[in-house]
This record gives sequence, C-alpha cells and structure tokens, in this order.
Amino acid sequence: MTVQEKSVVYGTEDLLMSLCNSVTKVLTAASGSQIHYSGMVQRISKTCLKPDIGCFVLFDGGFSGLVVINFSAQSAMELYERYMLSMGMPKEELAGSHTSDEVSNIMGELVNQIVGDFTGKVRRELQTHITQNQPKMLVLNKQVMLSVDTHLDKPQVRRVTFYTGQNNIFYLELAIDQTEFIKLYDFEAQDVPDPDALIAQTHAQSALGAGVSAPVSSEHDDLLNSLGL
Repeated sequence: MTVQEKSVVYGTEDLLMSLCNSVTKVLTAASGSQIHYSGMVQRISKTCLKPDIGCFVLFDGGFSGLVVINFSAQSAMELYERYMLSMGMPKEELAGSHTSDEVSNIMGELVNQIVGDFTGKVRRELQTHITQNQPKMLVLNKQVMLSVDTHLDKPQVRRVTFYTGQNNIFYLELAIDQTEFIKLYDFEAQDVPDPDALIAQTHAQSALGAGVSAPVSSEHDDLLNSLGL
C-alpha cells in the first residue's frame, strides 16, 4: 500500500470532536448534569474572548493551537454552583456573582482539566505529545471583545455551541494548524490509567515487601558473632 492509499485517521474536525468530548466528559462529571453540544460547527476567521467569562489555553508540541471558551454569566454560575455543591460546600457560602474571583478560579480549574483530558487522548490515540499552559480567565464587560492571536501557519478555526443541563449556553473555539494524522501501521491505543487500580497495586507491592523475610546475616555479622561481639 502506498502512502497515498493510506486513509487519514484524524483531521481538524476529528480533533475538534475529541476536544468537545473532553468538555462534555469533564463538565458533566463536575456538574452532575448532562452537558451536550450542537451537531453543527461554525468555520470562523479568528478566535475572540467575549462576555461574560472568557478563557483561553495555548498548546504546543506535535501540533500547535489555541482553545477559547466563552461562558455566559448564567452558564458559569450554574457550573460553578453545581460543582461546589457536589464537593460539599454549603449553598450559603457560595459566591453570588460571576465576577467573583472564586468563580473564575473554579472555571479555570475545570478548563485545565478539560485540556488535560484532551492532551492525554492525543498522546494515547495519536502517539504524539502536546503541552499546555495554565488557562487564562478574564471577566469581561459587555462592551469588550479581545482577539487572541497565536502563531499558526495555516490556521483552521472552528466554533461549537454547548448547552448546560439547564440549557444555558457557552461556546468553544479551536484554532489549530491545518494538520492530518495518517496511520502508518496498526496499533492499539493505550488504555486510560485507572488511579484506583494504581493505588491498589502500590499497596499490594508495599504489603508484599513487608512480608519478605529478613535478609541472611552478612559475613561481617558472622565474624562479629564468632568474636562474641
């Protein structure tokens, strides 16, 4: 089979769908409600931070790109409140406005988890490596729109609409270099590590090590014993 006959396994839309699935996975788990996204995607010319909370993350490595998520005040507060309540925080102690630093911090942590899940899938499924920076969160006035520039040779820019459990809307925008991943040979994607299994394995190894009998005394110890010392 020639290189031209090999099928493309991952392109821009495939990477976008993988990222969207990371968004739904992380935010569904965090909020305890189903997050879903539109079946239609928009081709756009550039990424922008928009009201009410804008967040962006840069990544680099096997390919370069930029992720922007724009939360409305309603969607940010819904996700923040549901996440904090699931963590056992009393409702009366929650922040009352999306402009609170606490809301920005929590949303930044969730976005960090989203991109971390995505980069893990890239490593396992595409056998390449990308790194990310810490998410940058901005609470924006309705009259402000900021353009986020990144150095891409042939940028492909997409926007996807997301819906929370209460049908509040937020938007994800992805800008990446035009790229295609072509499978050279068959391989099995690595399984996602199970933290509980790793902890259990560590405990089992510790218990096994504790059960090993004490080592036989060395020749030095035998000599001291023979001298009565």
